[in-house]
Amino acid sequence: MMLEKLVDNFGWEALGRAIPIRCFNLDPSIKSSLTFLRKTPWARAKVEALYLDCLDEFDAIENEESTE
Repeated sequence: MMLEKLVDNFGWEALGRAIPIRCFNLDPSIKSSLTFLRKTPWARAKVEALYLDCLDEFDAIENEESTE
């Protein structure tokens, strides 16, 4: 869910620029990224930190969509 929200809001290209790891830049997919993130604590920590930084933005987008 966390990775899906980041991809939905930023896209793979922007996500790959924000966190430059291969699974975001070379033929990205949710499945391959989750596999890598499960095995790589430092990368998972960066994704979690980006998600936490963006929570307010996600809430604002969801609120805007629900009022339309």
